[in-house]
Formats: sequence, structure tokens, C-alpha cells
Amino acid sequence: METELAPRAEDFALARKLQWLALSLTPGVGAGRGRKLVERFGAIDRLFAASLTELEASGLPAAAAQSIASGKSLELAATEYDHLREAGAAIIAPEDAEFPSQLREIYDPPLVLYLLGNAEVINKPGIAVVGTRHPTPYGVGMAERLACDLAAHGLVVFSGMARGIDSAAHRGALNGHGQTVAIWGTGIDVVYPKENQRITDQILAAGGAIITEFPLGTFPAPQNFPIRNRLISGISIGVLVIEAGEYSGTRVNGSLRAGARQGSFRRSGERDEQDVMGS
Repeated sequence: METELAPRAEDFALARKLQWLALSLTPGVGAGRGRKLVERFGAIDRLFAASLTELEASGLPAAAAQSIASGKSLELAATEYDHLREAGAAIIAPEDAEFPSQLREIYDPPLVLYLLGNAEVINKPGIAVVGTRHPTPYGVGMAERLACDLAAHGLVVFSGMARGIDSAAHRGALNGHGQTVAIWGTGIDVVYPKENQRITDQILAAGGAIITEFPLGTFPAPQNFPIRNRLISGISIGVLVIEAGEYSGTRVNGSLRAGARQGSFRRSGERDEQDVMGS
């Protein structure tokens, strides 16, 4: 009897995962709207069982409602999932045990996470180390040293793997023989900046992980990075800022720690595109 039930449970879990992925790929549906939709219908499977009329009555744009009702969103999800498996990546849905508990508490949790590497490490306690793309030599040294010390004491180091302080933080964690997690503002198949392919490989080899909420093929558009920054801050138990300008993207992290869990997150870092790209 157990052998008959196990495949059914796995099929059910995969179906739910694909529904969350489909929702995230539906045009006009972001993290906030997607969560409200699931709450309105009571469960993700009820949302995908709803009629076009019910979906339109929920306030969804016509194109989004049509995509869900026609099955187009699920088709996109099935294709995306196949490509992810080919790339050695995975999808984590909010109902999965691997979904970071810290991210459940932020104002607008992601609908899904794309993962490369160790799923266990993203739930371990850690500190975000972030800062400018244009650090001084002193800043680089401090980022590496502090990240090394944090990793050596068993804390995961979270950062965005941008040039400058972020990359130094990842290197420091690796030098401390610890684990580090890079949170990207691109697709899981788009290394940015390109010269960080070596760091990516080292992170994975050391038992760390790469995560993002952006679909495969997503290029590094400036608007992605303030969105990404809320995950860096939200997944960590604290944020260590090293050499960040007044209007840098790092301010997004600070704003999030101060208010996102009360619903007051604003993308303040968008005022300076260059710094947003780097933190």
C-alpha cells in the first residue's frame, strides 16, 4: 500500500510546484498580486481550477486570467521545469520544506525560488554582507576578513555576487572554509558579472547555493536588483554594510530590515542605477 501512495504523493507535490511556477510566469502577476490571488481562492490548486469568469472577477488583467484559464501558464511552467532539470537546477515553492523560513516573514515573499546547489544551506542562519561596486582596497580587505570570520564561526554569508564588496564577501566566506549563498538579479543560467563564473563554481563546490526568483534567461536589467535586494535582506538574520553610498542599492536592504516585515518596503535604491546594480 505504501508503494502505491508514494508516487501519488510525489505527483501531487510536483503538480503544486508547477502551479506556483506557472503563477510566477503569468504575465502581469508579480509576487504581491500572486500571493493575494492564492489567498483569495484559498489554495494554489483552487486558483488553477477557477474559471475565466472567476479569475477576471478577482481583478486579474484579462491577459493574465486568460493565460491561467487556458492552461498557457501551466504549459510555460512545464517547459521551464524541463529546462531547469537539464541545467541541474531546481524549483522551490512556498509549500516546500526547503523554502527559507525567513522569507516567509517578509512583506512580499517570492512565488518561487530557482536553486543551484545545496538546498539545506539556504535555511541556515547567516549574515548578509553587502556594499558598493566601487570599494576602496580597505573596504575589499574588510569585507573579505569579516566574511571569513563569520563563515569560520558557522554562519552562512549571503550576498549578491556583484562586483566589489559582494564578490569580496563571497571570497572571504570561501577562504574561511564556510558556506555562502549568492542571490542573483538574473536567471539562474545567467552569471552576472560574467567574470564571476569562477566564484559561482567555488560556491557550489563548497556546499553553498545560488538562488533567484527570476526565470531562466533573465538578463541583468537595473530594475531587477532592488527586487533582488529584499531577498538578500529577508533571508538573513542581519545585514553588514561596507562602504555604501547614500543612494546605493544597499539602502534597499536597510529599508527592508527596518520595515518590510511590517509591510513598508519601498525600492529606495532605484535612485542610483549604478549602485543598485552593485548591491
